[in-house]
Amino acid sequence: MHVAQLARLSFSEAELTTFVAQLNTILDYFDTLQRVDTRDILPTSHLVALDTPFRDDEVAVFADSALLLQNAPSQEKGCIKVPKVIEQ
Repeated sequence: MHVAQLARLSFSEAELTTFVAQLNTILDYFDTLQRVDTRDILPTSHLVALDTPFRDDEVAVFADSALLLQNAPSQEKGCIKVPKVIEQ
C-alpha cells in the first residue's frame, strides 16, 4: 500500500492483495539468490561471449545534402534547425 501511495497509484483491495502476494514472491526469490555461493563465478553481462555490434564513428560527406534538407521542417545555413531542448 505504501509503495502504491508513493507512486500515486490507487488499487482496489483485491488488486492490492494480488500485488502484495506477487511482490512477496519476487522478494523471496531475491532472498534465495542471495544464498547462492557465487564467490568463484566471474561477473558477466551475457551467458555467451558476443562481439560488439558497434563500430568506430567516422565523418563522412553526405552525397546530396540538398535532398536531405528537403525533409527538414526548418533549416538554416545548410543545416537542419531544431528547437532548443536544454532547460536552465
